[in-house]
Amino acid sequence: MERWRRSFGIWIILLLAAYFMYSFYVRNSAEAARDILYSEFIHEIALEEVNDIVLSDDHVEGRIGGEWVRAKIPSREIFFENAGDYINEQVERGMLKIDIKQPRFSLTGSLDLIVSVGLIILLFIMMFRQQNGGGFARSRAKLMSERGDVTFADVAGAKEEKAELEEIVDFLRDPLKYTRLGAKIPRGILLVGSPGNGKTLLAKAVAGEAGVPFFSISGSDFVELYVGVGASRVRDMFERAKKAKPCIVFIDEIDAVGRKRGAGMGGGHDEREQTLNQLLVEMDGFTENDGVIIIAATNRPDILDKALLRPGRFDRQIVVDYPDVKGREEILRVHSAKKPLAAEVDLESIAKKTTGYSGADLANLLNEAAILAAKRGHKDITTEDIDDANLKVMMGAEKKSKVLSDEEKRLTAYHEAGHAIAAHLVDATQSVTTVSIIPRGRAGGFTMYQPESDNRMYLSRRDILNRMTIGLGGRAAEEIMLDDISTGASNDIENVTAIARDMVVKYGMSDRLGRVSYDNGSEVFLGRDYGHSKQYSERTAAEIDEEVHRIIEEQYAEVKRLLCEHRAELERVAELLLKKETITGEEFAECFENIDPKGGEMDGTGN
Repeated sequence: MERWRRSFGIWIILLLAAYFMYSFYVRNSAEAARDILYSEFIHEIALEEVNDIVLSDDHVEGRIGGEWVRAKIPSREIFFENAGDYINEQVERGMLKIDIKQPRFSLTGSLDLIVSVGLIILLFIMMFRQQNGGGFARSRAKLMSERGDVTFADVAGAKEEKAELEEIVDFLRDPLKYTRLGAKIPRGILLVGSPGNGKTLLAKAVAGEAGVPFFSISGSDFVELYVGVGASRVRDMFERAKKAKPCIVFIDEIDAVGRKRGAGMGGGHDEREQTLNQLLVEMDGFTENDGVIIIAATNRPDILDKALLRPGRFDRQIVVDYPDVKGREEILRVHSAKKPLAAEVDLESIAKKTTGYSGADLANLLNEAAILAAKRGHKDITTEDIDDANLKVMMGAEKKSKVLSDEEKRLTAYHEAGHAIAAHLVDATQSVTTVSIIPRGRAGGFTMYQPESDNRMYLSRRDILNRMTIGLGGRAAEEIMLDDISTGASNDIENVTAIARDMVVKYGMSDRLGRVSYDNGSEVFLGRDYGHSKQYSERTAAEIDEEVHRIIEEQYAEVKRLLCEHRAELERVAELLLKKETITGEEFAECFENIDPKGGEMDGTGN
């Protein structure tokens, strides 16, 4: 209601300002005078053409017919010496009226201008205050609910994360249980994880389970152009939170304000750093904020200031990671609860196909499947709808209007066959599920794999080299079968190069450079952008480049050797792709089962 009243008041002031501006314009434009020479004005008076005269100190105006004219005068005395006889005679005959008391621009016209300008200034002030919630330095934290309506039952696939947060819920429900033993409620909880894994949902669930108010704000909402505004907003946010305690304040993307100090322009006077300093003081300074728990979320904990991460401010860091296969199945059940699924849909099977998907990705997958089912006129969402939606999410929509030439199709077929065969030969931990030469998104074709298990925490050196071998399989197949190469492998080479550089620079897996990490992950300000600081000499940089090149070339030679040895399978898979455009994992496997290792085709008896 209050917001409606402010909006109504703004419209009233806007209309009044427009009225007074229009009144001032009409009053003055209607009486606008044309400038003429003084001698010409005297001549017009002598010819008895002037009807009305308004005399001021430095100029005279007169109406000739329906038009006002104006001329500068040396003084009133000289004007009457030059034109006094004509004026007196015409006044006596009633032909001329003269006014020497009031200038043409009246006080009324000036008041119109003054009032209209004042109203416009008032309008801007009201709009400015409304934009900033009634005060420029007020916090923009929004009270989402007096009592949260999201609980842990709404959060799937985060069993360990919920277990850690249940202690906070228990503390908020029964603080005496802990305080009598000398335990203090944690000041802050930092949720760390990739986007879409449910950090915001977990924070809401804590408030919902504990039944306490939930304030939500983004880190960027604190920072403004003017120094000191962000700090004032931090103070106001904590004042509001203390009035509602016990409560939870959720700061999303805290890295926007919590970045390491000294990493930007402006030094200690930078607005962002002033805001961070105030946040540090409020969380663990000279004020008591018992009952106010800060839950923050970020996907870049490495760039946060160390003072922000110490115990007493953020006492706990909880990693919200990608869900495993069981977690993905639970998430799929939550998001499909209100969607009609066909009887043959197996959520466990879908969970196995969606390795590396976040909770948001899975929700989007089912939504895309529902859209596809609706377009196809299905009453229920089928497995085919979900599989097609999965391809659309991963690779983009099919480019049905893009017609490839026979040469391009053949090149794409050998390229994708090279990826698939390399994966089949070097990596027993995953199986090929789909190979296609139908363009999707920016890709001319694709090869999909399904790992046997996604619970691995580490990758060995051999695992990494195998990934590079698979990535180079497409380019190697082009060179072997077509005696030529194309730009289609550009993204593959980019990914392989990044993997090889990480092996050398980050993981210490280079025999030549030893067990040394050349990447400390820190950030420094480099001109206009943030980048990783280089912690090695130019000589070492050259050696790193040489080692990366050596590793890639070795894996390329290895994948060429494998594909040459299995040239018959390569041709068989490519020909099947040219015929069907998309083949399943079972069809791909048959290309190996029906090929003799020596190169000849086998009959059904194995002879």
